[in-house]
Amino acid sequence: MGISSYGLIKRNSNKSFSDFFLASRDVPWFTAMLSIVATETSVLTFISVPGISYRGDWTFLQLALGYIVGRILVSIILLPVFFKYGITSIYEILEKKFNVHIQKLASLTFLLTRVMADGVRFLATAIIIQSITGWSIYVSILLIGFITLIYTVLGGLKAVIKIDAFQFIIYLVSAMICIYFLMDLIPDNSINYLYSSGKLKIFDFGGNILTNPFSFLSAFIGGCMLSFASHGSDYMIVQRVLATNNIVSARKAMIGSGIFVFIQFSLFLFIGSLIYLVTDCAIIEKDREITYIIKNILPVGFKGIVIAGVLSAAMSTLSSSINALSSSTLRDWFPNVKSLKTSRFVALIWTLILVSVAIAFNNVNNSLIIIGLKIASFTYGVLLSFFILSRLGKFRTQNIVLGYLSGILIVFIFTKINIAWTFYILGSVFINISVVLILEKFHKYLFFRDIVVILIISSGILFFYRSDQSDYTSNIIDIKVKESCLNDKIFNGG
Repeated sequence: MGISSYGLIKRNSNKSFSDFFLASRDVPWFTAMLSIVATETSVLTFISVPGISYRGDWTFLQLALGYIVGRILVSIILLPVFFKYGITSIYEILEKKFNVHIQKLASLTFLLTRVMADGVRFLATAIIIQSITGWSIYVSILLIGFITLIYTVLGGLKAVIKIDAFQFIIYLVSAMICIYFLMDLIPDNSINYLYSSGKLKIFDFGGNILTNPFSFLSAFIGGCMLSFASHGSDYMIVQRVLATNNIVSARKAMIGSGIFVFIQFSLFLFIGSLIYLVTDCAIIEKDREITYIIKNILPVGFKGIVIAGVLSAAMSTLSSSINALSSSTLRDWFPNVKSLKTSRFVALIWTLILVSVAIAFNNVNNSLIIIGLKIASFTYGVLLSFFILSRLGKFRTQNIVLGYLSGILIVFIFTKINIAWTFYILGSVFINISVVLILEKFHKYLFFRDIVVILIISSGILFFYRSDQSDYTSNIIDIKVKESCLNDKIFNGG
């Protein structure tokens, strides 16, 4: 309730449309950096990363190395363009470079991706609250929605960013608390045992890089492209650096967030390794490792702090999503509407939509982390392609749209031939841009355009024809489970 109260206090600090969505462009780079980390650290990350090292090793950290490089690329290639035009929504760039139709296509892709992916995160948070309190899933969803709504709608982006930074500190402290109490329980020389048994392995130079997502090159390239796409074309992330007062501050916030995420992942992977030692290979349900610590290890007083950390990870992402969805809706679809009252009303509508999506996903039978990752993997590549194309020149609308469809289709094909998910975005960007450039080169020969259209339609029909026989429950991240826990049955801990 303290967070909601802060939103009430800051409600009068928003005097204009720019105040509400860009925090008057005076946010310090360090605060913006913490807000970026808090925003991208959803509850799925909080509850899933410890499980990766608990069941496997630290090779997941190879992705985080790529994250840093991806953010450097964003800082060099895309941030100068965003600051040059003084925009509110990054998709306004596409109107200036191409036309309003491409702008709206990019915005629509972002809106659909964000509302679906964050609906999953909304539900994941509610499940944690339900498991701890015993409340119904619907009460848990509504409670989270109400609290997040108050400080997001009333406080605007400035309140969201400051609360994000505060929430980052809360869940970082939560991680340290977990480490402290777990370290107190492990035997001497346990860390040496983890090292000698390969549980602390970071680099994996073996395996087929095209099919093994945690082979070094596969993970590094995948992390680089994921970060380049998410932090360069997802407005929810870019909005934070646009709130700083100059490009130097924006670059510090962007690159610094990559370093912080690397450290953060290391902490949560360490927690998972410690749980492995403490539980003596008791098999815990996937994504329930943090819940296991809360229920079985932490003293009463510290349980509340860690629960607050979990909720902080969730609410920082949700509040950021609501603000970004609202800003993109108004700037990209209703550019002449600049009323502060309307901005708050649109934020309210998106909150209700997120609540509805979370309730709808409650009946889906797939793992939540799989759903959340898959949604973004299909669209980040085409979103990034829009901005890369904007740096390359002018292109015909129909060619851009055909490239867009090709970029999405190739991801479907990759899933069918078992290409590692870490190549989804790279493949999507490559195919998207290649199709556009080829069609532009041979624009006088309609034969090439017709061939692309036929390939898109026929491949789409083939995919949907075969999709009935596909296994939708397969993991998008295939992590090797430790030998004594291969069956991965569900126990109640202990």
